Amino acid sequence: MAGQRYDAVVVGAGPNGLTAAVTLALGGRSVLCVEAAATLGGAAQTGELTLPGFRHDVFSAVHPAGIASPVFAGLELERHGLRWIQPEFAMVHPLPEGRGATLSRNLAHTVASLEALAPGDGRRWEAFAAPYLRHFEAVRAMMLAGFPPVAGPVRMSAALKLQGMLEFARVLLMPADALAGELFGGDGAAWLFGSSLHGDAPLNGSGSAIAGVWLNLLGHAVGWPSPEGGAGAITGALAARLHELGGETRAAAPVRRVLTNRRGVAGVELAGGERIAARTVVATTTPHGLVDIAGDALGDAYVRRAIRFRYGPQTVKLDWALDTPIPWANEDARHAGTVHVAGTTAQLRSSLHDVAGGRLPEQPFLLSGQQSIADPTRAPAGKHTAWAYTHTPPGVDWTAERRERFADAIEKQIERFAAGFRQRVLARHVMAPADLHARNASLPVGDVGHGSYAMDQLIFRPIPSLTPYSTPVRGLFIGGASTFPGGAVHGVNGQAAARAALREARLPRLPKRRGGRS
Repeated sequence: MAGQRYDAVVVGAGPNGLTAAVTLALGGRSVLCVEAAATLGGAAQTGELTLPGFRHDVFSAVHPAGIASPVFAGLELERHGLRWIQPEFAMVHPLPEGRGATLSRNLAHTVASLEALAPGDGRRWEAFAAPYLRHFEAVRAMMLAGFPPVAGPVRMSAALKLQGMLEFARVLLMPADALAGELFGGDGAAWLFGSSLHGDAPLNGSGSAIAGVWLNLLGHAVGWPSPEGGAGAITGALAARLHELGGETRAAAPVRRVLTNRRGVAGVELAGGERIAARTVVATTTPHGLVDIAGDALGDAYVRRAIRFRYGPQTVKLDWALDTPIPWANEDARHAGTVHVAGTTAQLRSSLHDVAGGRLPEQPFLLSGQQSIADPTRAPAGKHTAWAYTHTPPGVDWTAERRERFADAIEKQIERFAAGFRQRVLARHVMAPADLHARNASLPVGDVGHGSYAMDQLIFRPIPSLTPYSTPVRGLFIGGASTFPGGAVHGVNGQAAARAALREARLPRLPKRRGGRS
């Protein structure tokens, strides 16, 4: 079946796909962004998962990298309805007896909370973090840039000088265990570990320290905000910007294969047989997804490298509709957007030990959020929403009984630090790893990180290459969260892939089309 013709087709309408499409449109290309799912958004979607009127972020919910993103800052998304909501505190790690450590944009507040746990811990964190916060723009240029990150290291070298840059390189390579041993004598270690565990590198593994450090620096510098109304607002703003530029979007349009000829890319064929002509295709799929739609053209060597890409741990996620806010014993936790639930450092390690041993922990480490504390649009008047997710071992047979039993264990874990929580639950929604994958093909086995962040993949995503967004096929690029610099909603990957496509400078200018919304 004959289809339409564009300069470029972007496969996947998540944040990276939409950012890639906007970048191509700003470069003067006619663009169509196609999405396999029935709705746009990828991992930035909001829906009523529990009860009517309760708006839950289906996947990504907290976006420090989004508000820090130089890519988003340049796309005028606020003009299209994106409004960031900051909770009073970015994150709290509660401990028994109502104690806890707080991540605040006010560094002094964080220092005081750490000092209360163990004298000296707060002061050591302050001394460690202060130079990076003074030169945060240089750190941001280092951490939120495409590959190879050249400008960031240059700026950091100028800001931190040689010794400071060597210290930062050391942190990049450190295990979180080692850094915590240098900074903390008490449960401040658990506070750092909770942020490190947003990734999947083990606490004794190289690269785990920088994950926690970067997130906590973001908490001080820009906060851990969420969009008003939910993560879907990011999708809506990106799509509106694309439409404004004449670009188009189509949902429920899965790509069956990338079409090629002897010159390179010729377009895409959709599952229903429709063919869309284009001389550039930017795929924001996983590396395995790219092989599925273009493997015959990519060549054996590239395919071998792509399919060895490793995914991170499996995830179980719960969402709740609540009658009241969560009654945390720790006062700061009642005002935090994100709460890391594990308890002491020893208790957190015990949970991780269970998962590493292939067991579902009775007291799992939880990443949890309560966006309605600061954003009343998330729930009916006086009501609230909350969510939590945890990593689980592979190979679990997620029967209906096991899902509900583990969901009960998650609720009991919150109850340890918020007595009476379960009485506030009006409804809950449970997603096991297969459910997350079914909703989003870019989350294999429920890997919300879009690929392991072990050191080799922290840098070389999706394959070892100086041009990781390019492929052996002329006109075919990859720019999803499996590429450098990795996951989180910030658009850097998509922009980097689109810029690589524009640099290829091989597209003739096709007649302009009148853009239409879908």
